[in-house]
Amino acid sequence: MERSQMIAQLESHKGEWDICIIGGGATGLGAAVDAASRGYKTILLEQYDFAKGTSSRSTKLVHGGVRYLQQGNIKLVVEALHERGILKRNAPHLVKNQSFVVPNYKWWEGPFYGIGLKIYDWMSGSLGLGPSQFLNKEETLQRAPTLDADGLKGGVLYHDGQFDDARLAISLALTAVDKGGTLINYCAVTGLDKGGGRITGVHARDTINSRDHLVRARVVINATGVFTDAVLRMDDASSEPIITPSQGVHIVLDKEFLPGESAIMVPHTDDGRVLFAVPWHNKIIIGTTDTPIDQPSPEPVAMEDEISFIIQQIGKYLTKIPAVKDIRSVFAGLRPLVKSSGKKTAELSRDHLITISSSGLFTITGGKWTTYRRMAQDVVDMAAEKSGLPESACLTTSLKIHGAQETLDFTAPLYYFGSDDEEIRSLIKADPTLGELIHPRLPYVRAEVVFSVMEEMCMTVDDALARRTRALLLDAQAAIDSAETVASLIAKQRGYDSEWVKKEVEEFNRIAINYLPRNIAASASS
Repeated sequence: MERSQMIAQLESHKGEWDICIIGGGATGLGAAVDAASRGYKTILLEQYDFAKGTSSRSTKLVHGGVRYLQQGNIKLVVEALHERGILKRNAPHLVKNQSFVVPNYKWWEGPFYGIGLKIYDWMSGSLGLGPSQFLNKEETLQRAPTLDADGLKGGVLYHDGQFDDARLAISLALTAVDKGGTLINYCAVTGLDKGGGRITGVHARDTINSRDHLVRARVVINATGVFTDAVLRMDDASSEPIITPSQGVHIVLDKEFLPGESAIMVPHTDDGRVLFAVPWHNKIIIGTTDTPIDQPSPEPVAMEDEISFIIQQIGKYLTKIPAVKDIRSVFAGLRPLVKSSGKKTAELSRDHLITISSSGLFTITGGKWTTYRRMAQDVVDMAAEKSGLPESACLTTSLKIHGAQETLDFTAPLYYFGSDDEEIRSLIKADPTLGELIHPRLPYVRAEVVFSVMEEMCMTVDDALARRTRALLLDAQAAIDSAETVASLIAKQRGYDSEWVKKEVEEFNRIAINYLPRNIAASASS
């Protein structure tokens, strides 16, 4: 998957595309895989990098949603649990079975949550990951030894899925390309092309090469997540907003705060959300918050009170309470919740919504990572039917994601590349220096950066350290320290000069400084 090749396919394409997708997050990439695998001539345009926004900033869970079960949204939970099973089957190199412990400090919590989670098991059907079970105090502490033992009655163990969101996004992009799709990052849609009041395509700007393109298509799908309303206004300047953006923040700690393999789920925080503490790439991710915001941003920044909230909430359950100095990274993501008056954002449903404007713009929004495949199927089904595309059945329930192979050891180096790991090993064999770590505190070797430039459309240092690797989320300071090394590797591969390296490092540092919690705290107090 090379960007110059994708641009060449765009420029050489004759006539209309069947489907043009705006947005390269989970929903847009899923739609590209679905459409391309059906044989439709498919192009996807993303204004930044694939999964730059919400889709790389999740809690890293593939789950039915215990919170939605509490809200009584049975339909969403059943659908999500079904999709969880499909995703684990189709991307076994990226999705793993994760055990969770719900600690019980009141006598009624064991039976209350235990019964609820037995229902959760039942809803999973044949795609379940394992039965829930009641734990006594000793068993609970054995699985989560840093839980506060004072007043602990026991716990409930259940199973859900865990994954690497940005790596899945890149694998989906590769899958779509494997199936004949054309996908281009850093290509912003600047307007919609219309004829006779109907949308006939989009105007796009290649922001790397500074070139404009007219992309004609029978179907245009708006899959831009929190930026949905901006595209709707391109279609109709008077369009009413349909998105209520909500910010969720996560902090990342060293493994010592929760050793072992089990995650912790706190069913009810002070803001009404559940709180997760989940092992991930030998770190612990804790979150998330729920803060309504006015305007979406490609680089949302955590607020000091959000960080304090997470520390306060998790501190009620751990023997060692984390401090700001213990946080390796903090990242913020925006959820595209469908607008609803009179409700807190924590209570809004994550059901997806598909609309068709009078000019023929298809918009899909809402939903969550777990249900991306079903969302894609629904919007492509509708788009094909309404636009008169040749009938073609959805294939993605059994379509293996690029790189798919059974993974037994999710701690092994390069596991998240699946079958592509052999190509990276070949790079190291040809040049042993590429086997060196990019930083002593990060698990990534130089060959991963080189491979991402060669095969995964990695264009910037931010692409490499935030999404092709997850360095920025695991240890923000280490990522900053490795930026020049990574920039030099990209520059060598692409033939860029030292001035490019300097500018890239400066640009990455401007982004990465907001992942340092001490910087956020300092900014808030100044």
